[in-house]
Amino acid sequence: MNKPELLAPAGDLEKLRVAFAYGADAVYMGGRALGMRAAAKNFSLEEMAQGISHAHALGKKVYVTANIFAHNADFTGMSEYFTALAEMGADALIVSDLGVFSLARAVVPDMELHISTQANVTNYAAAAFWQGAGAGRVILARELSLREIQDINRKVPDLHIEAFVHGAMCMAYSGRCLISNYLKERDANAGACIQPCRWSYALVEEKSGELLPVVEDERGTYIFNARDLCMVRHIPDLVYAGVQSLKIEGRMKTAYYVAATVKAYREAIDDHHTDPELYESKLDHYTAALERLTHGHYSTGFYFGKVTGEDHSYASDSRTALQDFLAVVVGRDERTGLYLVEQRNKFSLGDEIEIFRPGQPDHVQTIDVLFDAQGAKITSAPHPKQRVYVKLTAEATRYDILRKKHITPPCAGYQP
Repeated sequence: MNKPELLAPAGDLEKLRVAFAYGADAVYMGGRALGMRAAAKNFSLEEMAQGISHAHALGKKVYVTANIFAHNADFTGMSEYFTALAEMGADALIVSDLGVFSLARAVVPDMELHISTQANVTNYAAAAFWQGAGAGRVILARELSLREIQDINRKVPDLHIEAFVHGAMCMAYSGRCLISNYLKERDANAGACIQPCRWSYALVEEKSGELLPVVEDERGTYIFNARDLCMVRHIPDLVYAGVQSLKIEGRMKTAYYVAATVKAYREAIDDHHTDPELYESKLDHYTAALERLTHGHYSTGFYFGKVTGEDHSYASDSRTALQDFLAVVVGRDERTGLYLVEQRNKFSLGDEIEIFRPGQPDHVQTIDVLFDAQGAKITSAPHPKQRVYVKLTAEATRYDILRKKHITPPCAGYQP
């Protein structure tokens, strides 16, 4: 079987570079229009050109999202935008709207088009339609089982299949949600979702006065709060079903989240492709790596059949982690041997930290030397994105990450 593509989120230029440094084959990113993550930093046209150039220099790919449900006003400037993307060499355009698809097909006929999960492709007939219309790939709806995916692959064998394997899941059907619009007039289907499904709610039937029992804690009830998806223990099932691109959700996550998820899935995919028995022997290792991240309770989503109330977590909206993201390595002062790092969370002299690196085991050490950017001795780095010099006792390179143990316990963990 062919090795599947590992597709990572890139919310900005730094995350794009981190994703590739830790092993992604491709990334998906959005410009400052037409994407489903308007709250992410996203890319200017100049940054998109830089990111695509960086990717192609590494032999990697970049897919650009244009997957909003477009209104008439959204078509103003769309042709020019697509033309600019084609000229800078974007590898594919991700769309969900038929009108947007039709325009892209006419304006950039040589650009590959991918059909977004927002288009809700749930059957082989829909997949065949999109293939006949000129799409090169479908990103399947998240509500499909592995058996259904296998049937689609069998009946539309030449169509490239992409599916989400890790990250937050939406309480609405493939993300088609109106709660954000209703509560805050922020259009979830135009990229402005405020994630109200993560909020606490109380249910009252006012007219009859009937009590509707709902399980809750002292903080409220999280009746829309879905678990996070995690399929790292099921790579063989995904490959056998015909999924050719394994997609990680999270353009609004941190660079550390991108690095850690990509590293775990890269290792799992490579191990399975090289030696399935090696992969099976390391299942707990992959899971443990992903447990360290900020996440909700893990789930396998719909892949093994329709879910029940037991398959989602409504008891809490807490998202905890085993380790905190402290800093990212920027460079090294060859004269002093100290490393320049950019802070993400406060750290201090005496902290025990880990150096997290692509393709290598973690290195544990204590911080005993710390200088500010001007060379003055300091005892801590408390300021966001503060650049400081630190002594590292192992070799490090650009985009290696410093992290330390989180002080609170993790969530309950993976449910296979």
